[in-house]
Amino acid sequence: MNKERKYNRIFTIVIDSLGIGAAADAAAYGDAGTDTLGHIAAHTQDFKIPNLVRLGMANLHPLSGIAPVKKPDGYFMEMHEASAGKDTMTGHWEMMGLHITKPFQTFTDTGFPKELLDELSKRTGRVIIGNKSASGTEILDELAEEEIATGHMIVYTSADSVLQICGNEETFGLEELYRCCEIAREITMKDEWKVGRVIARPYVGKKKGEFVRTSNRHDYALKPYGKTALDALKDAGLDILSVGKIYDIFDGEGITASNKSKSSVHGMEQTIEIAKKDFCGLCFVNLVDFDALWGHRRNVSGYAKELEKFDEKLGELLPFLKEDDLLILTADHGNDPTHTGTDHTREHVPFLAWSPSMKGCGRLADAPSFAVIGATIADNFHVKMPEGTIGASILEQLV
Repeated sequence: MNKERKYNRIFTIVIDSLGIGAAADAAAYGDAGTDTLGHIAAHTQDFKIPNLVRLGMANLHPLSGIAPVKKPDGYFMEMHEASAGKDTMTGHWEMMGLHITKPFQTFTDTGFPKELLDELSKRTGRVIIGNKSASGTEILDELAEEEIATGHMIVYTSADSVLQICGNEETFGLEELYRCCEIAREITMKDEWKVGRVIARPYVGKKKGEFVRTSNRHDYALKPYGKTALDALKDAGLDILSVGKIYDIFDGEGITASNKSKSSVHGMEQTIEIAKKDFCGLCFVNLVDFDALWGHRRNVSGYAKELEKFDEKLGELLPFLKEDDLLILTADHGNDPTHTGTDHTREHVPFLAWSPSMKGCGRLADAPSFAVIGATIADNFHVKMPEGTIGASILEQLV
């Protein structure tokens, strides 16, 4: 750690689901022709993301109505996912060096199998209702009154690899909700039922229109299958500060301090506050609203407005970055709001890199995996990546 490092602080911000075009194998996932950012730009009048454009986004990916800049401030490239899947955990784990060869189980179209639910019902002592893919607000409006009246347990999923259980804090009880989720986590460790996360979704309210989810949510995540760049960096004594759901995605592994976010705007505000402080290491940020609020709900205008709000906050962050700071902007998968269904989309993702100290700029060769991020960060801090990880550093190209 006594070697001179190029950057003292690295900020990696994941714009959750901002894909930039169908992957080569997208058709195998039912996602041929998808392009999250491109289609949002094409369907949005007067779309303005000047800070992303300044860093090279429109040079990397043609955008309807937005001209590329002659001399962008940053370096940019496409990253191609090496792992199988198109979910949050796979994308983030790959960024930090893991190659996932077996996708996590999703039950978006079918609900959970009867055998799984029978075992969950038997072990919790609860009748299960729901068992479908739904948004958290929709499922409460539909079934919360029944849950309160009967004590039945609401179980549902989404386009992610998750099993979610709702519980009213007053009638169901937080501890009981957590107990049921712990049982569900144990049951869903079987390969054929293995979901990435079991999520406790507590709420308050007594009737439809009044139900509100509370901050007592708890995620029961799988631990990464192996050591990641985060573990290596933490073991080397560096600060690993997470913002948003990064802590949950890695089940706390390799994180030294966690910041929960109320929204993507709040996540950027937290990142700006972190940028005002001294630390040495990585600030790893996930901004989930793009995916959760707009992509899955196929809301093009909502996604576009969220991107514009992000771009404004990005403009506020940039002046706080120092000469020895590096900013990396990326995504973990796509979620094209013009596509059919409500699932993520298998797409390439952007890599934008900028530092106030950079003299050069321009397009870099496409990366064959998202793991270029973890490898580059580790290289900067002279940390060896854990055995079995993938990814090659591009640190020397960022000049």
